[in-house]
Amino acid sequence: MPENELQALAARLRAFAAERGWERTDSAKNLAIAVMVEAGELLEHFQWLTTEESGRLAPEKRSQVEQEMADVLIFLVRLADTLGVDLLAAADAKIAINARKYPAEKARGRAVKYDEL
Repeated sequence: MPENELQALAARLRAFAAERGWERTDSAKNLAIAVMVEAGELLEHFQWLTTEESGRLAPEKRSQVEQEMADVLIFLVRLADTLGVDLLAAADAKIAINARKYPAEKARGRAVKYDEL
């Protein structure tokens, strides 16, 4: 079976960690924490911005946001690899679950939780 891009990224990250001897600290717990820390750093760039401002970031700020997004992705892919989770399959399964919970005819134009539809 051909390797998808996430699998290729996971392999590169696994090698990167191995070259530095980080496997012992890259536990599922530590990686999950790292995802949240990096997500917080991403969120920090949007704190106090209006909705409009958040959609038109200056080039330097956009570059910083891209780096934080990359950090979140890197740690999430590393966590999935550590736990043996196929992120693409998990995302497909979650989309199917959400489609049942949020039928388009009921959810269209409404930003409410599924139990309020």
